[in-house]
Amino acid sequence: MKTLKYPEESRWADFAKRPDFDNESIEATVTEILKEVKTRGDEAVAEFSVRFDAFKKGSSLRFDATDDARIVPELQEAIDLALSNIETFHGAQAEVPKRIETQPGVACWRKSLPIEKVGLYIPGGTAPLLSSLMMLGVPAKLAGCREVVICTPPGKDGSIHPAIIYIAQKLGFDTIFKIGGAQAIAAMAYGTESVPKVDKIFGPGNRFVTLAKQMVQQEGTAIDMPAGPSEVLVIADAESNAAFVAADLLSQAEHGTDSQVLLVMSEERGDASSKLEEILNEIESQVSALPRQEVSRKALENSLAMVLKTDQEAMGFSNRYAPEHLILSTENARELAELVQTAGSVFIGKWSCESLGDYASGTNHTLPTNGYARSYSGVSLDSFVKKVTFQEVTREGLENIGRAVELLAEAEGLQAHKNAVSLRLK
Repeated sequence: MKTLKYPEESRWADFAKRPDFDNESIEATVTEILKEVKTRGDEAVAEFSVRFDAFKKGSSLRFDATDDARIVPELQEAIDLALSNIETFHGAQAEVPKRIETQPGVACWRKSLPIEKVGLYIPGGTAPLLSSLMMLGVPAKLAGCREVVICTPPGKDGSIHPAIIYIAQKLGFDTIFKIGGAQAIAAMAYGTESVPKVDKIFGPGNRFVTLAKQMVQQEGTAIDMPAGPSEVLVIADAESNAAFVAADLLSQAEHGTDSQVLLVMSEERGDASSKLEEILNEIESQVSALPRQEVSRKALENSLAMVLKTDQEAMGFSNRYAPEHLILSTENARELAELVQTAGSVFIGKWSCESLGDYASGTNHTLPTNGYARSYSGVSLDSFVKKVTFQEVTREGLENIGRAVELLAEAEGLQAHKNAVSLRLK
């Protein structure tokens, strides 16, 4: 992990850059996958699944999720708790239509309507991200989406993880497609003999998945956001718990070799340099005991620790970086939280570890990465609905605003627009 002390603000932009990955090397592969699936449907999907995943040749892409999930009771209880909290938080986001009278006789309102067909991509690869199905499935269900298509790559034995099956059952989804990678994105974007075409695709994934989502978006299929490798920024000081901070950094580093973790130390309340050394030693001690040690160590090579003089500087750098996850692990965490301008999700205080948000606090873990927190929000109930505006105008309302509309239409040279009002006024 590279360390810096008191870098000039003029150089912050350089340190806020993400690792540079060359998409040109995979673009040809993704382009081929999209083209073949669009042209040949299930046949192409199966071929690519055999080539890239543990899909068994000749088996069905569709999996019936109504069979017994067979998971231990303790895991069922954990999933049930997480689902309950996620539902509580997202259910509170429902918008109640408000009828607003902008002028006497002119009423306007907005209504949330579900996106008809949505596709949920649940990563598998090195670890089945069952939590992603909870984070995406709950708001899809609450929004009332008519059709929910779930795609996830099979495990090494060609099966679907039983926890994913259990979650699908709890949410009322009875079909899962054993498809991963760019071919899953293509299947949901174009539709095949087995996989229904969807209107919007959700879910994180590797570089192949992310690029495929961006490419199908250009052809008219909406996506949740351009999400890339996972990242976290932790702000700490001389009073921080070194073991907690190290654990938080490693919880993101183990996601993948392309993950990035940043530690920013503020010297406002003591010797942050000494605490930094303590944290680095803790990282080494903890990473040595992790089963995904090799992955975590490679991620740490892309990562950075820096010491800044004040809290204001620390928050200034964080806002420049725009992290997916921001952990404020200081005694004055609530004060720092008021200075947040850009972040996907914020964790306040030493007890608020990022893992809680990943699974069970209730907030959504599908968040903007790679600096997109400057302009994108994380997934929410709103992500699964479209906002439709309505207006109802009486004769009195037309008389109140009609002349203004005539003048505005005339100023734009749009005579037919003016006539639509003028005829009514006469």
